[in-house]
Amino acid sequence: MPLTQTHRLTALLIAVLALGALWLQVHVGLARRPDREIWEELWRLGRYFTILTNLMVGITFAAIAGGHRPASWWTTAVTLWILIVAIVYHGLLARPLEGIRWWSDMGVHTFVPIAVVLWWLTLAPKKGLVPRHALWWLLWPLVYVGYALIRGEVDGRHPYFFIDPHEVGWGGVGLWCVALGVSFWLGGLGMVALGRLLSRPSPPADGAPDGPQVR
Repeated sequence: MPLTQTHRLTALLIAVLALGALWLQVHVGLARRPDREIWEELWRLGRYFTILTNLMVGITFAAIAGGHRPASWWTTAVTLWILIVAIVYHGLLARPLEGIRWWSDMGVHTFVPIAVVLWWLTLAPKKGLVPRHALWWLLWPLVYVGYALIRGEVDGRHPYFFIDPHEVGWGGVGLWCVALGVSFWLGGLGMVALGRLLSRPSPPADGAPDGPQVR
């Protein structure tokens, strides 16, 4: 996929949005706990799937802005993961906030996902997507759950209620993981189907020849 100026400029804007939203998260955290060192705040935020996935978005789109041509399976994967961030947040985790905390949460949970999805729909490469990619895309959520569970047991704080065995039990954690895993897989299949649909060549206009004419 040749990268046009539009690809690179819009990717730069998304990278700035994602990294700026992450900076705002750090700023808000430090404002609430001025006794905390910046490395402590970064460590605290590093337990969240939202933060890590937004960082992945920022790095990916910064690379695109710099001229890197991503594979279609990767841009689709990043889009799926950040879209799930928005869906889970607004479906299970959203709470009323005001002021800069509202902007901070909306940045990583809403504004960045919307921007990435729009970019994927209009500009991202989509050729070559196949159903098995939906299974590959489960790797990041699986790695994250393992990391979050181990870290939670070590430092005593789990990032989300549905992967907190002290709140929902290990059986509950297992059920939530299965449910979310199926959701990621089905979402991935949907992205593959939509990507293949959007990458189909347009049919010839009425009256136009279907191909080269042999004379």
